[in-house]
Amino acid sequence: MEPGNAAHKIKEPMDINDLTGQVIGAAIEVHKALGPGLLESTYEECLCHELLLRKIAFERQKTLSVKYKGVKLDCGYRLDIVVDNRLILELKSVEKIEPIHKAQLLTYLKLSNINIGLLLNFNVPVMREGIVRIVNNL
Repeated sequence: MEPGNAAHKIKEPMDINDLTGQVIGAAIEVHKALGPGLLESTYEECLCHELLLRKIAFERQKTLSVKYKGVKLDCGYRLDIVVDNRLILELKSVEKIEPIHKAQLLTYLKLSNINIGLLLNFNVPVMREGIVRIVNNL
């Protein structure tokens, strides 16, 4: 797997609901294989590999700048995974999803002008319990 801000574009665009369904399926596959309790970086690496196998376009560790008074500023934000420039994946491996995690993803959605994000917590017994969909109502 290529390190850093690598873009992988493979397949034609699909409906956003189909896309989120495919991504959730990929996350479930990773969780089935690895289980809970590993580092977030491990899940990110494996999920990116699974997305490649499924021919789903994504960018990893994408820089997110902040626009302030007409100037783009690099404030050090990085999006874990951006799928097809339409879906942000924020990966976690925490005991439970907290409101701050949801706020973080919503802020990323607003700053990037992307409408849909998935908060994926891999530190759960069943992956479906660790999935939160966030919608940015521009």
